[in-house]
Amino acid sequence: MTNTTENKGLELRTVNVIRYVTPLREGGSMPAIAEADDGFLYVLKFRGAGQGHKALISEIIGGEIARALGLKMPELVFANLDEAFGRTEPDEEIQDLLKASVGLNLALHYLSGAITYDPTITKIDPVLASKIVWMDCLLTNMDRTARNTNMLYWHKELWLIDHGASLYFHHSWQNWEEQAKRPFVLVKDHVLLPQATEIESVDTALKAILTPQLIADILALIPDEWLDERLFGTAEAQRNAYAHFLNTRIENSSVFVKEAENARQTLI
Repeated sequence: MTNTTENKGLELRTVNVIRYVTPLREGGSMPAIAEADDGFLYVLKFRGAGQGHKALISEIIGGEIARALGLKMPELVFANLDEAFGRTEPDEEIQDLLKASVGLNLALHYLSGAITYDPTITKIDPVLASKIVWMDCLLTNMDRTARNTNMLYWHKELWLIDHGASLYFHHSWQNWEEQAKRPFVLVKDHVLLPQATEIESVDTALKAILTPQLIADILALIPDEWLDERLFGTAEAQRNAYAHFLNTRIENSSVFVKEAENARQTLI
C-alpha cells in the first residue's frame, strides 16, 4: 500500500485516472472515487467543480500544512483526467463535470473502510484537538463543524480530509492583507473546540514549524496554471500573495488564538 502518513519531502506524485468508480454526492463539489494507473483508489477533486481550482489550491495548502504539523492526512496526488471520460459517462451532470476537468486535478488516497468521526462517540486528546483547531484558525477553515466534521477514523487514528473551504479570502481577494490579521470568528462552530484546551500551549510549537521557507516550499507545489488571478498578473506574484497572507497570519497567531479561547470559554 502507498504511504499515506510520512512526509517524504514536498513533492506530489502524478497519476493518470483510468477508471471513474462512483460519485460522492457530498456538498457542491461532487468529488468521486476513481482508480489510477498505480492501482490505488483515490477521492478525486475536480478542477471543473463549483469553486474551480481555488478549492484545489486550498486542498494543497491545507493538506500539506496539516502534514507538516504532524497531523494525519491521506496522500495528495495530482491526477490527470483524459477527455475520453466525458464521452462515456451516461449521467449528464457528471459528464459536464468531467469535460470541464480534463487535464490536471487533485486527488486524495482513498481510506477504504474509514468511518466518519462522531464527536458524540469519540473524544480526542486535548493536544491533538488543539492543534487541529489552531490550524483551522490559521487557514480560516469554515468546514470542520459537527454537521460536517471532515475527519475520519481509520486504523484507530484520526485523519483529516477536505480543506477545500479554507482560505475563503482568495475567492475575492478583497482586503486580503487586512484579513490576514483578523480573528477567525467561525471557530465558535468548530467541532473540536470544546476539547481544545491547549490552544495557547501549542501555539509556539506550531508557529516554529511553519517557517517562511516551509510555506514557500508548500506553495511551490501549486501548478502555475492554477494561479491565474488577474489581480496579480503572474503566477509567482499570486504565490507571493499567498505567502504574505500565511506568514502574516502565523506572525499574528495570538489574534486567532485569543478568539478561539474566548469562544471556548462561552461553551463551558
